[in-house]
Amino acid sequence: MNTTANVLFRNQIDEHWPGQLRPRLEGLTTEEYLWEPAPACWNVRRRGTSAAPIQAGSGAMTIDFAAPEPSPPPLTTIAWRLGHVIVGVLGARNAAHFGRAPTDYMSFEYAASADEALVQLDAEYARWRSGVESLGESGLGRPCGEAEGPYAERTMAELVLHINRELIHHLAEVCLLRDLYLHTRGGERS
Repeated sequence: MNTTANVLFRNQIDEHWPGQLRPRLEGLTTEEYLWEPAPACWNVRRRGTSAAPIQAGSGAMTIDFAAPEPSPPPLTTIAWRLGHVIVGVLGARNAAHFGRAPTDYMSFEYAASADEALVQLDAEYARWRSGVESLGESGLGRPCGEAEGPYAERTMAELVLHINRELIHHLAEVCLLRDLYLHTRGGERS
């Protein structure tokens, strides 16, 4: 049995992704993706339709933000949470560490549909997973570098564990919102 740190880190998310998480996202509809379960949610919206202080994005869709974040922060939709995972959790890290073209909240082209968002999510996850594997054991011990701002001196191992936690908790929130949608809208999941 291979129990190197790199294998263990990948196994942590690999067991969660195909066994628990990704199947829960199958059948996500665009209506569900954009559904606002409460007033004044942060969402992904057609350009020019948001009232949020910051409307980030380079394409037809923008994602709602504010800086500083209000207290309490608005409830966020499935679309917003997927946008955050795709761009802030995975995309920016893939760009900083694994050869992806640079991206950030302001320059990203957010998905208008659930299907498009899941394609984006799968692509960023695959790049992240492959990048972590490419680090081997020695790469896990190197510092993250300037891309991680105040955490520059922390190791790549710490970053991998942080991203695993981010993926698990944010995508569990997406699954909870799916359950809420199903049970409050009287729908059936295929």
